[in-house]
Amino acid sequence: MILDDVVTSIVYLAAVFIIFILAKVIYDLLNRKFKLNEELLVKDNFALALAVTGYYLGIVIALGGAVVGPSAGLTEDLIDIFFYGILSIVIMNISIVINDRIILHTFDNKKEIIEDRNPGTGVVELGNYVAVGLIIHGAVSGEGGSLITALVFWSLGLLSLIIAGLFYNFILPYNLHDEIEKDNTAVGIAFSGVLIGMGNVVRAAVSGDFHSWGENLTYFFVIVILGLALLPLIRWLTDKTLLPGECLTKELVSQEHPNKGAALIEAFSYVASSFLIGWCL
Repeated sequence: MILDDVVTSIVYLAAVFIIFILAKVIYDLLNRKFKLNEELLVKDNFALALAVTGYYLGIVIALGGAVVGPSAGLTEDLIDIFFYGILSIVIMNISIVINDRIILHTFDNKKEIIEDRNPGTGVVELGNYVAVGLIIHGAVSGEGGSLITALVFWSLGLLSLIIAGLFYNFILPYNLHDEIEKDNTAVGIAFSGVLIGMGNVVRAAVSGDFHSWGENLTYFFVIVILGLALLPLIRWLTDKTLLPGECLTKELVSQEHPNKGAALIEAFSYVASSFLIGWCL
């Protein structure tokens, strides 16, 4: 029995690995204006390394939604893995195009990463990919759902992520886009934490079995609205408790060398809070 379980697990891993390779091929096809190996290994483009790492991690997290859960038999499980795995790759790339044009709409992300090698933009892209991966994971997981429920909750999750990005920029005492375009990596790290945290809140809101549209949508909106409402509170608490005696804004934008450590603490506070919200509700 144990040997059978090990063999089955190896088959699942092989299937996921095939989908992961397909995700890489599609990434290369969609980004033919640059050569990934040349940018990473010859030009040492750290900004691109951050973005690509986020893409790969987001894909792995998204694939997890198709793998976890009770087994329906090897054949049916493999069909689900390949179907939802390919679907995850497609909607991941669609999501990123949408997010790039709305969340960071004031400049060309690809230009910032490839030509300017802006790590601030690279780390935001990392957060973007991971957040979308979390949303897809939640949307395709659970029992009782279908392709329709997965697409509906992915769409609602993506909209929630966009709203969170725009709302975060609204509550800041500085212009998020201007700072990132000025290669402010610290601001990018903090914003990446917001995106990942919100993506994780959405994952918690859409994960689990599908019971009914009324029940699942009510649960979704309660958790997402709570996550959005807590954004300014989390930033204030981080400023007052995790970084006492210092002004978070000053550390991130008013110094000659923006404080990446303070930004990492702010990012951590959003991600940690997202887990607490999911666990408590």
